Amino acid sequence: MTVQQLISFARGAPSLDIVDVDGLKAAAARAFDADPAGITAYGTSYGYPPLREWIAAKHGVGVDQVLVTNGSLQADAFVFGQFLTAGDDVVVERPTYDRTLLNLCALGGTVHQVTLHPDGLDIAELRKLLESGVRPRLAHIIPNYQNPSGVTLSLDKRHELVRLAREYDFTVFEDDPYVDIRFRGSPLPSLLSLGEPGTVVHASSFTKTICPGLRVGYLVGEQALVAEIARRATNLYISAGMVAQAIVYQFCVSGDIDRSIARVRTALAERAAVLAEELHARIQGVRFTAPDGGYFLWVDLPEDVDVAVLATAAGRLGVAVVKGTDFLLDGGQHALRLAFAGVTPDEIREGVRRLAEAFRATRKLSDI
Repeated sequence: MTVQQLISFARGAPSLDIVDVDGLKAAAARAFDADPAGITAYGTSYGYPPLREWIAAKHGVGVDQVLVTNGSLQADAFVFGQFLTAGDDVVVERPTYDRTLLNLCALGGTVHQVTLHPDGLDIAELRKLLESGVRPRLAHIIPNYQNPSGVTLSLDKRHELVRLAREYDFTVFEDDPYVDIRFRGSPLPSLLSLGEPGTVVHASSFTKTICPGLRVGYLVGEQALVAEIARRATNLYISAGMVAQAIVYQFCVSGDIDRSIARVRTALAERAAVLAEELHARIQGVRFTAPDGGYFLWVDLPEDVDVAVLATAAGRLGVAVVKGTDFLLDGGQHALRLAFAGVTPDEIREGVRRLAEAFRATRKLSDI
């Protein structure tokens, strides 16, 4: 039997053809030429100073409100550790990023998932939860092209969310690594820009706009909060990775970041369109909200399709997918997350063809 090459819809990472390798090589050379002493020595846990200044200018905040991290997942860990102890209430989206759930459960948090709609979080459901007496310390929100659903929080709901945060005295954690990967519509203001001081903590990453291997993300928050997290970071690793952060800085100030974002947007717009077209053409009863940006598409399948069985069948045909159950405390047995950033249009077409074959086989098994 011929082994088919694996086509993976499982991981949110760009394929090499849309990574600006030449630009990164040039940025690395500039970083060593411009500041060899600074980037080869220990720095501080706050991160590389010029990059912090660039991030601060981007968000219109003071540099003392910025801390650079090892990807946005480390930013998540710092914020969760700062705000939550065992038993504390925390609100997340339903569905939400699987590692968010894992990390919050590991901390012993009492996790409340609030339903997502095509325009984002169900604010009425959140208000009802708050009115019932639940008092979260934190609400974790991925507002743009959410992982795993691909949906975006509407402007009205952004305003309503920050109003609820003020009214019920909780902090909104805006986890926003996909914001720049928009291929339809107009950008919306960040929750950080809409909230009063101290209401919102913001995190983002250069993983999606430059490449994952650099592992550079960041936090923006009130100065006292950032200082406390920096103190903990110092005890954890002394200094951030100056070389990687200096490369990112040079990539950004040269304008390469803008060209990289344009390149990624164009590629992902095509891939998302091909994926949507192929799913509708090949898989009966499939439902989804086409994303306006980002890396992911959430697929609801007919209720006679168990995604655990489907994922196994797809794997035998050389297609990797992620089960909807990974992103929910309960439910998701008839849903998949498909990541389209790491696959070319031709691979998407072949991958969906195989997935459709696995889908038909799974439905036949359910009829037995």
